[in-house]
Amino acid sequence: MAYKTFISYKYSEAGELRNRIIESLGEDVKYYQGETSESPDFSDQTTDYIKDKLKDMIYSTSVTIVVISPNIKNSNWIDWEIEYSLKQIKRGDRKSGTNGVLGVVMKYSGDYSWLRPRSTNHDGHTAIQTNNEYLYDIIVNNRFNQDPKEYTCEVCGNIDTLKGSYISLVNEEDFFMNPNKYIDNAYEKSKKLQNYKISRTR
Repeated sequence: MAYKTFISYKYSEAGELRNRIIESLGEDVKYYQGETSESPDFSDQTTDYIKDKLKDMIYSTSVTIVVISPNIKNSNWIDWEIEYSLKQIKRGDRKSGTNGVLGVVMKYSGDYSWLRPRSTNHDGHTAIQTNNEYLYDIIVNNRFNQDPKEYTCEVCGNIDTLKGSYISLVNEEDFFMNPNKYIDNAYEKSKKLQNYKISRTR
């Protein structure tokens, strides 16, 4: 199913990945609400002007895709765009819904270890950590926030990588294998807000 979509990304390092995500939408690209290469340049505009334009883009969308890149926190806009996506904004008689939000992790220097280093436990199993220092608090606070938690393994305390967090993170290679799977998952969670402790502020 197609949803109106917005992509939040750091222009200087994630533009090419943003373009590939747009291409991966296929025919559903007509529902994409964010900027494109044909969009006017806002760089010389005031902060309020840019915010108003971004609000217009995000307001009618259902899913926000955030490109997780190494210098994402140097952006002046991404955490604000996530915050606006998660809030329910009233305009006249209409109120926007809370967007489903998905993080697509950029492959950098050949792998994803910059964000998701692997380690081997004493029992020989491989564990994947997440370097939260690369992420905004609004992303960190919306991870592992399913309530009540549903465990895929009660003994080891594992949760589903997609359902267990309101903002799931997926490696770009996995995303491109089946974009609809991850976009649908983000949207479906936005219709089950009662199952998550949502943090809507930065």
